[in-house]
Amino acid sequence: MNQRDLGLGYLLLSPTVLLLCGLLGWPLIQAVLLSFYDMHPLTRKFVWVGLGNYEDLFQDDMFWRALGNNFIWLAGSLLLQIGGGVAIALLLNRSFPGRGLARSLILFPYLMPVLVAALVWQWMLHDLNGIVNYALTSLGFRRVDWLGAMPNAMVTVIVVGSWRVFPFVVIAVLARLQSIPQQLYEAAEIDGASRVARFWDVTVPQLANVLSVVVLLRAIWDFREFDLIFLMTGGGPVIGTTTLPLLVYKEAFELFKMGKALAIAVVMLGCMLVLIAAYLFTLRKASTSEEMQS
Repeated sequence: MNQRDLGLGYLLLSPTVLLLCGLLGWPLIQAVLLSFYDMHPLTRKFVWVGLGNYEDLFQDDMFWRALGNNFIWLAGSLLLQIGGGVAIALLLNRSFPGRGLARSLILFPYLMPVLVAALVWQWMLHDLNGIVNYALTSLGFRRVDWLGAMPNAMVTVIVVGSWRVFPFVVIAVLARLQSIPQQLYEAAEIDGASRVARFWDVTVPQLANVLSVVVLLRAIWDFREFDLIFLMTGGGPVIGTTTLPLLVYKEAFELFKMGKALAIAVVMLGCMLVLIAAYLFTLRKASTSEEMQS
């Protein structure tokens, strides 16, 4: 390709690049700039406070509690999603009657709208009229306050959140399982490897690249989860399930501290950029590994 063709290519791409910069870059720049102001959403009055919002933020115990809740939610969700998703993908990779129907039904939680899922689970887990507590009391156990007490509320939102999105892990892992050459299993079997040994020595290494990408993608999406937690607990009891996205909402629309809310959002952006950088690095490493294997 000569310099003239290269210049023409850059010229044709420039409108798209400028449009993307305007649509994605400008709101981010505005958010960072406004985090240095004390702004009331009703009066629209801006007062420059410099790093005051960040100093206030880092001295606020609620921020650190929300950050801790965010990481508890993230770790619990990833553990359940990856563990459950891989187990079910391994099951669906085996031959059994009705496997096609099972593969279709497994997508049901992922297709359900968040609002519907939250309402259904709230109804099922109601401490007085829920079917789960009815089953427990029928078996002789005590009722459980699933959403009104800690740590039950955090465990419940983690389980429901993982249930809703684990089909994504199943689809990704199942697709990789079906592309593993059977010759690898046959060679391991000839060498006398047991079923457990074949899983750890053949299946796990073959899934490593896919799992690393899936874990990082889910971490990016789950870190900013707002709707499910807000609909199920509203951040309660007290601040037991308040994560950073919910804290941004409370500061902005309940306390009208837009500057502090934007400062929290900027901190979240920094965390997200670290995860995105890790995702891009992992994706590049996986591509290089696949090219070397091919």
